[in-house]
Amino acid sequence: MVDRENEGTATRDHASNISRRRLLSILGMGGSALGLATVPLARRGFAQPSKATVRYWASGTMTIEKFWAQLERDEGIKVVFSDNGNDPGPVVSRMVFGNANDLYDVGGLQGGAEKELALRNAIAPWDLSKIPNWNDVWSWAKEIPYTQVNGKQYGIPAVVNADSMIYLPQKVGKVDSYHTVFDPKLKGKTAMEDAWINSAIFTAIYLKENNLLKIKDPGNLEKDELQGVMEFLIKKKKDGQFRTFWNGWEQGVQLVTSQEVWVMTGWEPIVYAARRAGVQADYAVPKEGYEGWSNDLLLHRGAVDRKLSEAAHRMANWILGGYYGAALSKLRGYVVPTDHSAMAAAKSGGEFDAKVQADLNQHVKNKFFSKKGATHWQNVRPTHFQLYEEWWQKLRNA
Repeated sequence: MVDRENEGTATRDHASNISRRRLLSILGMGGSALGLATVPLARRGFAQPSKATVRYWASGTMTIEKFWAQLERDEGIKVVFSDNGNDPGPVVSRMVFGNANDLYDVGGLQGGAEKELALRNAIAPWDLSKIPNWNDVWSWAKEIPYTQVNGKQYGIPAVVNADSMIYLPQKVGKVDSYHTVFDPKLKGKTAMEDAWINSAIFTAIYLKENNLLKIKDPGNLEKDELQGVMEFLIKKKKDGQFRTFWNGWEQGVQLVTSQEVWVMTGWEPIVYAARRAGVQADYAVPKEGYEGWSNDLLLHRGAVDRKLSEAAHRMANWILGGYYGAALSKLRGYVVPTDHSAMAAAKSGGEFDAKVQADLNQHVKNKFFSKKGATHWQNVRPTHFQLYEEWWQKLRNA
């Protein structure tokens, strides 16, 4: 995943689809624990926990700014937030070879790096018995494949969403397939992101679901699959198909609002930014499905060594408790995968909009369930990630 700083206020593979029967159970309320989820420990008859400072190193869009004060009031935990820049490569390097474990206690990183970090002893598994709000996380979010390593939970999905394409309906009509991005009739009017983490999987989804290339898992390509995907992209680039490979939030918004690009793969909040700028833009519901993603909480090994594990678990439980989700949705349009956020918004006395929160939750659920195609999970550390890097450089040089 790339930098989503200042994304705006709008609302991202399982290898298989999720059944309608499971959906009906998932959409129900999470049980009796919901009523207690957002109530601080002190008001539940427990002693107020000791105070602590937790240094949180995460994607810039994961901070809730002034709203962190509620965590300090509820749990006695002060958060010192630092932006990790969102590029998984440098983050993993600093965790394994640098000083990130000395400087930070909890991480927030695009999902997929858990296995590498766990095997290198840079992160520790979460003790789910100390995170009671985990019980009410949407069941399909609990099953995101890369969050577990050897049966232990190393990643706690703090945000889930699914991405596809931004398009201008007045220019291209209704878009319901990734074919539009590669359509020669739109040569020079399409774009993709300058990041294999997103663009390689979008291309793989298109080729797989249209039976143009045999691919098992678009989020974790084998060497021959990756070669086929990248050779396809390189040829399209040489043919002049793409206006550009965009980089960063500001350029993504600019390409759409200037109408230099009529359709491009990218983040849904760009649609809302374009609309605020007076440009009619829509977000596609592609027949091939979405690229699913999560931003996960990681417990740094250094926090355990510094005796901050207990505070980190209280923080993780609070993040799943409702208030954080309501605040994050208000600031970013992102959704924490639990119904607690909607309940917290309803009880907030107007601080948060309960209907907007409920609609955002349902919107994300619809992406994963109310569609034709599968949802393929983005993976920032696929098996052959170094080969991905090499191929992407070839694309840039083509």
